[in-house]
Amino acid sequence: MSWVKQALEQLKSNGTCTIYPTGNSMRGKIESGQEVCLTNKTLDELKVGDIVFIRWKGNYLLHLILEIKEDQILIGNNLGKVNGWINRRDVLARMDEINAR
Repeated sequence: MSWVKQALEQLKSNGTCTIYPTGNSMRGKIESGQEVCLTNKTLDELKVGDIVFIRWKGNYLLHLILEIKEDQILIGNNLGKVNGWINRRDVLARMDEINAR
């Protein structure tokens, strides 16, 4: 996943990035290859429905926030799958913008 490496590098260097993620788990919100802008500058503003870039079981995903309980966040995809709970510190960035194709 080259987009993951790109995101990690750009977020570390300047706190924002533009990526073109591939995959279908967020179909309907993000299409495979669509331009997505992420930022780690507004992580204190997370809310249900946000799309976030997260660390998940040794991998990285773009998924939805389904619920928030203090420092725990329930994440899932846009196809109805609930992945589970993560710690807030595993949220690396939130989606700032999606650009139409």
